[in-house]
Amino acid sequence: MTRQTIGRLLGGITILFLALALQAAAQPQEVPKAPKGFDVRRDNIERGKVETVEYDSKTIGTKRKLVIYTPPGFVKDTKYPVFYLLHGKGGNESHWTKPGSAAVILDNLYADKKLVPMIVVMPNGEVPTPGKKDFTSGFENELLKDVIPLVESRYAVLAGPENRALAGLSMGGGQSLRIGLKHLDKFAWIGGFSSAIFGKANIPGDDAEAAKKIRLLWVSCGDTDTLLKANKSFVSSLDEKKIPHTWHLESGGHTFSVWRNDLYLFSQRLFRNK
Repeated sequence: MTRQTIGRLLGGITILFLALALQAAAQPQEVPKAPKGFDVRRDNIERGKVETVEYDSKTIGTKRKLVIYTPPGFVKDTKYPVFYLLHGKGGNESHWTKPGSAAVILDNLYADKKLVPMIVVMPNGEVPTPGKKDFTSGFENELLKDVIPLVESRYAVLAGPENRALAGLSMGGGQSLRIGLKHLDKFAWIGGFSSAIFGKANIPGDDAEAAKKIRLLWVSCGDTDTLLKANKSFVSSLDEKKIPHTWHLESGGHTFSVWRNDLYLFSQRLFRNK
């Protein structure tokens, strides 16, 4: 056997091992499923408060609304971490509390003592930008310059990225992944549920430094969702960059039954030391 032949064989084996390693890295992680009835309203439990807040948006120059959930036993002067939860295209600030049953899910989790007390903020993510087809660029300013300052002036909150989470479904998932990874100085907990995210992860600066800042990066999608291929490609780019993340494959399509389950699983992991 010639050196050239041996070289070809070794090269082929190396490529095979790399391909297998990437395939293994892109495999979804096993995560326990939500129990039956996790999103069904229970009787005789303490409930959080759901409030709709109207504010003046400097970004758009008009009045806007957002929904805020404060946990059971909320104390006005106690400082809390904040979870910013985003809806999908065609939705609004009320979609997570109406078809999404967010308040019911959170109330049940608190009753089971499975959540760190937090404020959950659900803004309207549809902020059209002239000349652009996507909603991310306009909403980025709305979130950073209007929504967060409003929340932090209205409530006692804990400061720093380790006390802010950002996640959403579909369009809101794409917004969360793009904005969150771009602003790791603002958010250490980031999640995308069936995200409208296309292409590779765009993380400014050094990947190794970014990896140190992330406390949780959650990417999930339904196994029959039309966005599954795009989400798999995004996860592969995280693998290439060695960015730690949880890749979870749900059973189902592009529906709230999947996203409710995501909220149940993701919210329990927030604002914990481990």
